[in-house]
Amino acid sequence: MKHAAAMEVTQYTTFDSPVGPLCIAGDSYSVLLIGFSQGRRAVTPCTCWRYDPFLYPEARQQLAEYFGGIRTQLNFSCRLIGSPFQKLLWQALLEIPFGETTTYRDLAKIIGRPRAIRAVGAANGANPLPIIIPCHRVVGSDGRLTGFGGGLEAKRILLDLEARVNL
Repeated sequence: MKHAAAMEVTQYTTFDSPVGPLCIAGDSYSVLLIGFSQGRRAVTPCTCWRYDPFLYPEARQQLAEYFGGIRTQLNFSCRLIGSPFQKLLWQALLEIPFGETTTYRDLAKIIGRPRAIRAVGAANGANPLPIIIPCHRVVGSDGRLTGFGGGLEAKRILLDLEARVNL
């Protein structure tokens, strides 16, 4: 687990989803991290984190509604921890409409750094709040699915879900 947000996490809960169990972690005030149980950015709870199945009820409810095709935006209490560049990129990700995709190249242009495609990819991969900040909506310049912290199958499931709901 390489998320900077993980250093501030004190507690967590889990949520069963179509992309596998999700770890919802944070502090007493807000969610800091959503983690997949598989993929190259899988999150394993630290032994110092306190587990509570009743934590973050609003987050769990909104995720259930998202996966149930009822909700297209998630807006529960979250706090972003990252560099200014990462936060700039994550804000741009929030502008990608539900059910649509964009490319790393286009995101680099949107944030005013057209040659920073690799940095955009790295910041996208460091997103501590996937699904909420829709990094899964970013594809390669040829439209193919590319890296995703939860694995390409999870990315495919999320994009398919949004495509069905967005009809």
